[in-house]
Formats: sequence, structure tokens, C-alpha cells
Amino acid sequence: MRWSRELGSFRDPSGFIFTLDGGLYRQVNATFSEHYRRLLASGLYDELVRDRLIVPHEEVAVRLPDAPPAAAVLKPEYVPFISYPYEWCFSQLKAAALLTLELQRRALARGMVLRDASAYNVQFQGTHPIFIDTLSFGTYVEGTPWAAYRQFCQHFVAPLALMAYAHHSLGDLARSHISGVPLDLACSVLPLRCRFKPGLLMHLHVHGRAAASTPNARLPRAARSMTRTAMLGLIDSLERTVQNLVWKPAASLWSTYASHMNYSEAAQEHKRRIVSEMIDTVSAATPLRTVWDLGANTGTYSRLAAAKADHVISFDGDSAVVDYVFRQSREDRSGILPLVQDLTNPSPAIGWNHDERRSLLQRGPADLVLALALVHHLTISGNVPLEWVATFFRRSGRYLIIEFVPREDSQVQGMLALREEVVDYTPNAFERSFNAHFKILRSVVIPGTDRTMYLMEQR
Repeated sequence: MRWSRELGSFRDPSGFIFTLDGGLYRQVNATFSEHYRRLLASGLYDELVRDRLIVPHEEVAVRLPDAPPAAAVLKPEYVPFISYPYEWCFSQLKAAALLTLELQRRALARGMVLRDASAYNVQFQGTHPIFIDTLSFGTYVEGTPWAAYRQFCQHFVAPLALMAYAHHSLGDLARSHISGVPLDLACSVLPLRCRFKPGLLMHLHVHGRAAASTPNARLPRAARSMTRTAMLGLIDSLERTVQNLVWKPAASLWSTYASHMNYSEAAQEHKRRIVSEMIDTVSAATPLRTVWDLGANTGTYSRLAAAKADHVISFDGDSAVVDYVFRQSREDRSGILPLVQDLTNPSPAIGWNHDERRSLLQRGPADLVLALALVHHLTISGNVPLEWVATFFRRSGRYLIIEFVPREDSQVQGMLALREEVVDYTPNAFERSFNAHFKILRSVVIPGTDRTMYLMEQR
């Protein structure tokens, strides 16, 4: 029997994730048996599954050699794409925070408690947040405080406050602070007016000062006890604080792109038709389980793909755009998962031994990649050679629908005006670079433009 641990769960002493014959499983260690059985017997697990708040699982008869004694082995429902908090927009992180508090409230009602409040325990099925760590629930002991309170503030309250009051890009701090944003760091960056917000004063400033003054000291007796009523009050306070955090992004260049792009309405319609036909061609050749839309902007073509694919992940470097797509997709229930991703600096593998959190490409490849009106940004603005762009796309997916915007286009002319050196950016250079990695199945000039759409298959 060949099995391997998923290293992202190695810190949890109650169990671990592993793969076996291509399937994903979770072992519940024998030492955690009492808590796990109580989760099932209390009715909490069934309630959370019923309301789609936790990933369901089935117990399976698998026993691993050379592993700690097991109380059970679970096969959880498949999550098609694992994303990380530093890839979420403001509204996604807020939704994950509110889900975590709702789970803690429901757990208390069933005599249980969330043992940890890591943002990494939440994933998104489309725009729907769902909890994935069955072993985060433990038996509640009357009078004990919420051990995960500080973690919740570091993983949710601090980054949300920074995004709302300082700068939206500070959500990316989760990438360099994998255990959560330090409270003293958040307090040092937040503007003075945040001290006059009761929730932020309590959960960040006062909390941060207390943690900084005695980081390793034993808590006083008063702080080591908390009635159930007091804990419910704490949850209510945290929920009000999170609900009151609002980010209203200023109109950015790409969030207003659709209103000033240099396509006529007729050309836009031609482009949609061509992309739709190319998606149909791919779906006739292979099941479209996963589509990546790179540089998706407001998600127009992500929605086209969503009508024909099981899962669509929509990437853009503009968090305002991602927030817009997230809110729109919630309303229209398109099932798109939008994520913040700077393709010139994509998410790396991070954590212990670079194994806890996977890079973007380690989470691929997709069946189909869309790269529309993107290459000129990578090559001209990002200084990435066309050969390297082609290599990146080859690693991203099997099929590729890609748009080439020539030098004559007004957008490219504007970019080149800022460049002194000559960039090898021509249709011949483009096709030569991509031919090394892809077969060009079809190319068509978009009527009313000088732009060319290509359908390619990985060699």
C-alpha cells in the first residue's frame, strides 16, 4: 500500500491528511477519538453538513502501515481547488470569518468548541465558504476561554481591518505571516481613528498590548475562566466587529476596463462568439473539469466557461475586480471562484520546507486556460520574454485559448511609448515561442480589430 502525507496538515497532532491511489483521506488519530465521536454523537456534524457549512465525509476501512494508531479514516468530499487567504479579496476573507464565528456559536450549542480558528480551514466552492477541518472541533469544558480567540484575530480581524482602513494589498501579509498577522504589527499600521472603533480597540489594540506585554506568561486566573454566556458575548462582539468592517474600493484602471476598452460593441460580440466556439471545441475533446481564466478582469469570459465546465477559477491582479466578481457571482450563482493573483509574481510554495502551501502551478494543471488580452501586459509591462510566457502557460493547462494584441493596437502603443528598448513583440515571435510548447489548432482575427485569437493544445 503506497500512501503519502499531505504536508500541509503536519502540525495537527489529532490527525493528518494523506493520499492513497489518487484519493484524499484524513486519519483521525486514536488520541483524538473521544472528541471525534462526540462530534458525531452530538448531532453537530450532521447539522453542519445539512446546512453546507462543513465538507461531508464517509468513514472508510483503510488502515495505514507505519502510521500512528487510528480511531477512523475519513474520505472527505472533493474540493476542486485549494485557495489560500492571501489570494482572497476582502469580501471572501470576511465571509470566511463570519463562517468561522457561526461554527463556534453552533458548536457551543452542542457542547463543543472550535479548537482553532485558522483561515486555512476554510475553502470556497465557487463563492460558497465551507469548513474543511473535521478535527478542529473539541469537547467544550465549562468555564474555559476560547483558546482560538487570538488566532481568529490574527487570521481575520487584523487583515480585514488593514484592508479596510490602510490598504487593500495588505491582505497579502498572510503570505509572509503564515500563522496570522501579528496584532502589534496591525496596530502599528492602522490609522489612529481605529482606536475609536470599540471592536477594533478591544480585539486588536487592547488584545495586542496584552499579548505583547506577557507573551509567554501564564494568564491570570480571571482570564483563564470564561462562562458560556461570556463566550457567546465574545462571539457576538467579534461578529459585530467583522460586519462593521467595510471596504469600498476606489475605481481602479482594470475595474473600469470594460467601460473604456478599445473594442466596439460588434467586436466584443465577435470575440465572445469566437471564445465560446473554442470552448465548445475543447469540451468536445475532453471533459472540462477545471478552467483557469488568467487575467480575467470582470469575469465576462469566466462566465462563458462556467456554462460549460465543472469548475472555473478566475484570476486577476486587481483585488477590486476580484471583489466585484465575487459579489456578482454570489448574486448570479455562476459558481466561479475568483482569486487575487499577480501573474508576474504568482503564489509560491511556502511554509515549512516549502511544503505547507502549494504554489499556483502545483495546484494545476487545468484542463483549459483562458488568457485574453493578457500577453502584452506580461511581456511589455512585466518584462517577461515571450518564450517564458509560453512555458508558464504550458505548465498551467492542457488547452489554451489566448489572444494576441499586436503593436498597432492603441493599448500596446501606449505601453511601448514608455519603453526605450525594442521589444521582440511580433506575431511571428509570438507563434514561434508558443509553437515550441503547443500545437496551434485554430487562429482567427477578431472582426473589427487587429487582434488574433488562438486555440492551442499542449504538445
